[in-house]
Amino acid sequence: MEKRLRLAPSPTGLFHIGTARTALFNWLYAKKIGGKFLIRIEDTDFLRSKSEYTKNILDGLKWLGLKWDEEPVKQSERISIHKKYIKKLLECGAAYRCFTTEDEISELREEQKKKGLPPKHDNRHRNLSKEEVEKFISQGKSSVIRFKIDEKIQIKWEDQIRGEIKWQARDLGGDLVLSRRAMGYEIGDPLYNFAVVVDDNFMNITHVVRGEDHISNTAKQILIYKALNFKQPTFSHTPLILNAEGKKLSKRDYVTSIDEFRNMGYLPEALANYMAFLGWSPKSLEHEILSLDEISKIFDLSDINKAGAKFSWEKLNWINSQYIKNMESVRLSEIIGRYWDEMSWEPPSKEWSIKLAILIKDSMTLLKDAIDQSKPFFFLPPIQKEGQDFLAKGDSKQSLKLILNFLIDKNAVKLNQEKAREIINEISKMHNIKKGVLMKSLRVAFFGSLSGPDLIQSWELFSESKSDILRIERCLKLI
Repeated sequence: MEKRLRLAPSPTGLFHIGTARTALFNWLYAKKIGGKFLIRIEDTDFLRSKSEYTKNILDGLKWLGLKWDEEPVKQSERISIHKKYIKKLLECGAAYRCFTTEDEISELREEQKKKGLPPKHDNRHRNLSKEEVEKFISQGKSSVIRFKIDEKIQIKWEDQIRGEIKWQARDLGGDLVLSRRAMGYEIGDPLYNFAVVVDDNFMNITHVVRGEDHISNTAKQILIYKALNFKQPTFSHTPLILNAEGKKLSKRDYVTSIDEFRNMGYLPEALANYMAFLGWSPKSLEHEILSLDEISKIFDLSDINKAGAKFSWEKLNWINSQYIKNMESVRLSEIIGRYWDEMSWEPPSKEWSIKLAILIKDSMTLLKDAIDQSKPFFFLPPIQKEGQDFLAKGDSKQSLKLILNFLIDKNAVKLNQEKAREIINEISKMHNIKKGVLMKSLRVAFFGSLSGPDLIQSWELFSESKSDILRIERCLKLI
């Protein structure tokens, strides 16, 4: 039998990292067992669902490299089918019309609260006669459809992550509402716990992998599976993603949507790699930098932890930096080039861009770090006090004059790294000046300070952009 897993997001907001991690676990397990990864857009919340959120979710999945195997299903296009199955439950007596008003429900909850009881419907209309139903309808009262729950039973299932889970039916809050209010004999729009069962059956879903906040929903849904004589899928409930304080990650933690991670400068493969370890702990692991294909080969739901997974910026940043360091230089230069375009910075050549990418990649954590790391190569930086103090000592200023004269006399245009080293060595020998002094003096001229990237590699880039002489002259004028 073909194994089929699905992600079923609601398009009521931007693609959240929690949803993305759920998608990743589904995708990895589908690949591990040779199954299919499917998408269902649960867009029946008509007030909050928006097409731009659907696009955002699908674009986010593509960006992360989580490709789905069949055309996405839209839940809103299946409402008539959901209602057909609700009608079936009504006809067989497994469901009934409930005319309890919102005011009556509020009164009931207030009474329960005073007694210290959990909120629970009293199922007051479960056994209405046909005549009583007709009387309520003739009075113009609207009704929801409720599913009868036998409170004496225990619901249990074998969870692939948590083992056996047991749930007492009496703790489900009374008979389950299947559809929204409607007038007369109409059936209102179906609610989540019913629609998801019908649609998972329609899509032949064999494995449901979702967050632990759905455990109580699973207990309700199992009862519906049985009432409709549908085959029950295998359930797995993943831990929640927690913040540093151990609370559920939320918008208060500033960054939660995949778009925000992307805009901050994280690579999709790095974010996916990191998310895989949010709650998953493989039995044996040689290293943590793994592609999705590599992870899928060793991924197993039984290795997912039951406890919540704490989100770590430090770990994510480290993984992202490793991907940047190991990235093919041409690709990195193309990515960095987009940041330069946004800043209206124009590199002198493609080769120059690649050399600069190679130079700064080891000092980058986020892609957007390329802006600060690259800026000194496009603009003359101010001479900082430490640079001014250094040039005021000993042979520092003289070093710059000697280097400038050498470049002009030798007509040294477009130096390579080998030639740059030769110039340092030759001036050092000819004028008995330490190489360290020469190089620190140059660093001040190029970067305005005593710190910065590799000097010789940088000189090659400044020479190619024809700004090395300009920077030295400017420095000498300022001091």
